[in-house]
Amino acid sequence: MNSSLEQDVLNYQRWRDRLVDAIETFRSRLDTSKEVNVEQSLRMYDLIESLRGDRMLLAFIAEYSRGKTELINALFFSNYKRRLLPSDIGRTTMCPTEIFYDAGEAPYLRLLPIETRETDESVATLKRKPIEWIRITLDLDDADELAATLAKVVESKTVSIEHARRLGLYNEANVEMLTSGGEAGEVQVPAWRHALINFPHPMLKAGLAILDTPGLNALGTEPELTLSMIPNAHAVLFLLAMDTGVTRSDLELWQRHVQNNVSRSVAVLNKVDLIWDELKSDSEIAQAINGQLESTARILNLPRANVLPMSAQKALIARIKDDPVLLEKSGVKALESLLAQMIPDRRRIIAERVSREFGVLVDTSYETVMAKLRSTRTELAELSGLQGKNQGMVKSMLVKLEQDRAAYQHTVQSFRNTHSVVMKQGVILQSNLDPDRIERICQEYRKKLGDQLFTVRLMRMMQSLFDHFEKETVKILGFANQIKGLVDTVYVSFHDKYGFAKLSPPPFSLDRYNESMLLLKQRTIAFCANPTTVIQPQGLVIRKFYDLLVSEATSIFGQVSAEVDAWLTRALSPLTMQLKEHEDMLDRRLLSLRKINDNVRALDSRIKELERLQISLKRHVDELEQVRDVLLVPDLAPMPEAKVA
Repeated sequence: MNSSLEQDVLNYQRWRDRLVDAIETFRSRLDTSKEVNVEQSLRMYDLIESLRGDRMLLAFIAEYSRGKTELINALFFSNYKRRLLPSDIGRTTMCPTEIFYDAGEAPYLRLLPIETRETDESVATLKRKPIEWIRITLDLDDADELAATLAKVVESKTVSIEHARRLGLYNEANVEMLTSGGEAGEVQVPAWRHALINFPHPMLKAGLAILDTPGLNALGTEPELTLSMIPNAHAVLFLLAMDTGVTRSDLELWQRHVQNNVSRSVAVLNKVDLIWDELKSDSEIAQAINGQLESTARILNLPRANVLPMSAQKALIARIKDDPVLLEKSGVKALESLLAQMIPDRRRIIAERVSREFGVLVDTSYETVMAKLRSTRTELAELSGLQGKNQGMVKSMLVKLEQDRAAYQHTVQSFRNTHSVVMKQGVILQSNLDPDRIERICQEYRKKLGDQLFTVRLMRMMQSLFDHFEKETVKILGFANQIKGLVDTVYVSFHDKYGFAKLSPPPFSLDRYNESMLLLKQRTIAFCANPTTVIQPQGLVIRKFYDLLVSEATSIFGQVSAEVDAWLTRALSPLTMQLKEHEDMLDRRLLSLRKINDNVRALDSRIKELERLQISLKRHVDELEQVRDVLLVPDLAPMPEAKVA
């Protein structure tokens, strides 16, 4: 029983693969024609690898006992005809768990020991250190063994209160923790800090990934979830219980970790089967459900369409027993249809990125080939007109062409002198965005914070970093406008004098990076205002949060620097390519006329050579038009369905 969501995800994969093929075709053509430099070739390679590894992250967030893991079982693992991931009464998800597909390795479960919390290293850093993880190979042919292995993610351990404090996990306000230990002075903590599951499910193979998160208390002790993992999700499923609606802890979790951190949220009122009452009419049941949905949408400030009733348990049973009536009643199909709406958004983002990064390059390549074709036709017409003429006419044309070339070189040199001055200013500006420099600034801030890591100091230090970012981005935008003005002027001049295509540098924008930094600032304010922060051991929690903030901020600075580099390439490469192509064209025509001037018999040979070149260039134009249709057109219409294995 294949879901509509699975079909849509697989179709998305086919579209993405088609995009990759088009980029590879384009890169191959540029490499063959020597039109691409090393930097551009590397950027195309990076984009291809990025598309191949692209994942749509679906995050599941809820307080304990809301049925997150049961819903994951129903959506992804019902083909095993049993609960694959541990799901039971009470608390099951003990640590953040990522589920994805990595074709480079055999299926595995990787577990990060909770003791790594005693270090300053983030989960992202530790992912690059396999030695820190416990790795268990998954046996996909034995469902019972597979389920037993995956059950390890819910393991816990008993530690002393002092040890729990060192781990940053002890919370005197957490009644559950205080009553969980065996002996006096002991408490229960998760055995693992993080889990990674590499699993070959068709949707995971197609690029979908899952993040299963613990409840409110656990989220508060792992700032990385709030700062990077959850905000990077393409959609969040926020689960509540149908019978209770939005509880106080649900609302706190929503406001603190979801509401302002993600772009697409769906609230799922799970366990709707608790309201199915044989003593009530269908209309009475529907009225009760709709009342709870309306109330939830109002409290969470969500569109009513983004709040759905659901029974994860009944959905799983329906798929295991192949019961279409129960499946429809469970609400899972409506949820899958809603989740599928994130796919066009993702396609649009990728299409815009490809267009932004390669639009000008593809257009320039196309215009370059067209310029060669026009030049070839012009030269062919000139040389055809020389047939039967005397050598004096050849000499006259040669002198005129040499004068044109000298004038062109003088114009180009004037542009290069101006360009050099402007670029030196750019180098100075970009040095202020250098990640290493930002890292040094942050280390100085860290020293000022000292051992007494109070939230007031943290906010003050981070505000200095935010101010620095704002000041430098304003300068960068001014520099970009200066460059764009220069290039626009040159394009107009060279179009009027030499017939260059009227290309314009792409607009330069830092909006998404400004938004990222603003969100980082908002999360800093929220963290510093969070009462839980005061309860936790400040030295540990604030230090971890600060280090993550610095990592995120440094990354944004680095991304801005890379964006400036990429934009300069996009803005200047087309002009550079056209300047060089025009110069090469003049050189080719000069060489041809010199040969003909020395030996009139070379005329017929050159004409035949140009005729062959004209045919080849026409073929290249057709190829580029096909590539341009794929790379620069969003192509958001539904694609033919792929067959689900």
